[in-house]
Amino acid sequence: MASNYLTPEQDRQIRRWERWNRNYFLVAFVALVIVLVFSSQLGLSSGESWGSLGVLLAAIVAPIIVLQLRLRCPACGHRIGWQAKLMAPDQCQACGTFLRARSR
Repeated sequence: MASNYLTPEQDRQIRRWERWNRNYFLVAFVALVIVLVFSSQLGLSSGESWGSLGVLLAAIVAPIIVLQLRLRCPACGHRIGWQAKLMAPDQCQACGTFLRARSR
């Protein structure tokens, strides 16, 4: 383990994932609020059936799961997955690499 930090290119990959993840979360949050608040006015739900509303909610939430599962440690390729929330964790659990570029 000569270097426990990411290269600048690897750091850019992680930051790009964080931007995508954060931006999609914001869009999905606003979409979920709008859909849930206005679902009855939009005709998506009734008292008995959540059919089309359930499909719409799943379509909004599914990309969040995909984004989480796509994150890999650039140093070792280990899937970080649910260890990350909106931001990448400080360190990879598999190889111990710090998921930030060394500040100079």
